[in-house]
Amino acid sequence: MKLRSRQGRQLLTLLACLSIFFGFASIFLKTVGTQFPKQITVVRIFFKPGHPLNRFDPSYALGAAIDGHERGELDQMLSRENVSKMLSAGLKPISYRLRTELAAEAWHWNPKGSWSEADSGYWISNNKPGLSVLSLSYGYRLPRRGNTVDQANNDDYSRLDDGDSRTFWKSNPYLDEHFTGQPNATLPQWILIDLGKKKFVNVIRLNWAEPFATVYDVQFGDFSSIDEISQSPPDRWHTFPNGEIRTQHGGDVEIRLSTEPVATRFVRVLMKESSERSNYKSRDVRAHVGYAVREISVGMLDSEHRFHDEIRHAPNNAVQTKLYVSSTDPWHRAKDKDPMVEQAGFDRIFKNGLTNQMPMLTPVALLYDTPENAAAELRYLKACGYPVSRMELGEEPDGQFTTPEDYGALYIQFANALHAVDPNIKLGGPSFQDIVGKDDWLRRFVIYLSRRGHLEDYTFSSFEWYPFDDVCQQTAPQLKKSTSLLTELLTAMRRADSRDGIPWIMTEYGYSAFGGRPEIDIEGALFNADAVANFLTLGGEQTFLYGYEPNEILQEVKCSRGNNMLFLIGDDGKISYRMPTYYAALLLTHEWTQPGGGLHELYQATTDDPLVTAYATMRPDQLWAVLLINKDPDNAREVKIEFECEEPGCEDLRVGYLHGELDFYQYSSNDYQLGTGFRVVRDRSPEHQRLKFSDSTTITIPAYSLSVVRG
Repeated sequence: MKLRSRQGRQLLTLLACLSIFFGFASIFLKTVGTQFPKQITVVRIFFKPGHPLNRFDPSYALGAAIDGHERGELDQMLSRENVSKMLSAGLKPISYRLRTELAAEAWHWNPKGSWSEADSGYWISNNKPGLSVLSLSYGYRLPRRGNTVDQANNDDYSRLDDGDSRTFWKSNPYLDEHFTGQPNATLPQWILIDLGKKKFVNVIRLNWAEPFATVYDVQFGDFSSIDEISQSPPDRWHTFPNGEIRTQHGGDVEIRLSTEPVATRFVRVLMKESSERSNYKSRDVRAHVGYAVREISVGMLDSEHRFHDEIRHAPNNAVQTKLYVSSTDPWHRAKDKDPMVEQAGFDRIFKNGLTNQMPMLTPVALLYDTPENAAAELRYLKACGYPVSRMELGEEPDGQFTTPEDYGALYIQFANALHAVDPNIKLGGPSFQDIVGKDDWLRRFVIYLSRRGHLEDYTFSSFEWYPFDDVCQQTAPQLKKSTSLLTELLTAMRRADSRDGIPWIMTEYGYSAFGGRPEIDIEGALFNADAVANFLTLGGEQTFLYGYEPNEILQEVKCSRGNNMLFLIGDDGKISYRMPTYYAALLLTHEWTQPGGGLHELYQATTDDPLVTAYATMRPDQLWAVLLINKDPDNAREVKIEFECEEPGCEDLRVGYLHGELDFYQYSSNDYQLGTGFRVVRDRSPEHQRLKFSDSTTITIPAYSLSVVRG
């Protein structure tokens, strides 16, 4: 567009002046700006000779977890070629995770064994080695199951509301006074109904099998969600006006709980005394103790005395109303084998090199198994000469609504059976699903063992660490709070069991229990490294990374895809990519710590930046190695490392790096990139440089990065 001549000349003059001004300003800023002091993050390492925060051997402290998987996957995952690449991560000890326990299934750790009856009852695997190579093992569904949902494949259902009166739920007989030596009222069993939302209730119908309850209460509770119930104290439940039942009769029962309907989402049947008899034709006492119910209904009688059932009955967990129970009878049949969940056999694990000839943290199926089968497992391992020093009893009982007292009663019986085989075996658990608010659970469990005179049987505490359920939120705020979150929660748990010297084990860890992008991107690497180093700094003894086996990307939430894993498996069953978590593990096992192991000392390291964490270890080769984690997704940091000696008389002692060259290893988003469709478009190893060092040296750490400074 043309301008009028006079206006045009004025505008051009103005533009020329502005151009000259900004040009000089740019030159000025470039010249003067370099003279401005940089914003430097100071890392201070406090050295107390002989008094580290913790001592650890990485060949013992840094391990990985092996889990069960779906049919046919283990043969691919654990091929000789894949195992060789898995071992290259440098993670030495193995923790064996028990997927069958999460699936509410009985575990046949050896496919060969014997039943208490013909082809049914209670199973004991054969403890004689050499009968066959234990390559795979399986779980068996429980036909007396009471839970609608489980935490594995979730393809079974509750028998309490399946609409079939021929089936029934039955509680675990090992929680009856016949086995516990305590009155049943001290370990009440329960059925919990979640109606989904508040409904009007004034009637319950129970179709009892045998044995039935002779003393029980029907209660309602006001909770926001099912998760809140798992930690609820007893006073959060309220008994219906007519809900206290004392009877000598079972069969079909209808109870008018109140005159006026009560609006509630949650209803519970709390069973305190058993009839202790059954018409089931068996000489096995386990068939005649506990409680059994065929079908349950709750709802309201209208003005015309018509019953409106609020429970949906169906042999399908997606349709039936969700029910939860305190325990389940491990009775099952040969035909109940679940071929879709496979556990690696003991012989395969110990012979393919994965254990590095070290003792494996070995699982014991407790919630859905028998003490006799656990004892047979230990006999087999010892007869084979496999190293085992610690056994973990149960898998996530807190996540399956098991009370600490019920877990304690089972724990004592299993501990007695295992110690009869080997008095020196170390037992512990319970592999907490998480440690958020679980300090009271642990406290009650410890008190229970102590009162029963069995606290010495509990020699280590274990938990899993997946702090972020929502993988669709921004990762920077989650990573920022992860360090303090673990510190606060572990401190609370230690107060719950205040005995000196009790080891703490992180038996699984990962960004989230749900598949999401952070797990297969740089955030997963940052989280894993920080969790391990922080846990060891806090005095933890062992860590086991989850996702050791090569795996595939999962779609578990609508907003994202991912998986906790070190390797992406290809269509041919071979490892196609190393994930960022692999390189994080590599930095921990090969650079931050000394390959080959040896005693390392961890000293306190602080920073003046909430988005930078630092962990300093003195290695056996007398080198300082400082792990630096930048949790800022957008900005690099200039870092200066300073050492301070806190011991009197060490003023003249030179502490820190010698002047000269340092090894500098770095891994960041510059080395890894996910493209569209979650395809890896960049996959490089950590960078290594030799840096000149003096007291004024600063180190640049990129946004979202892991760095190790060693010298």
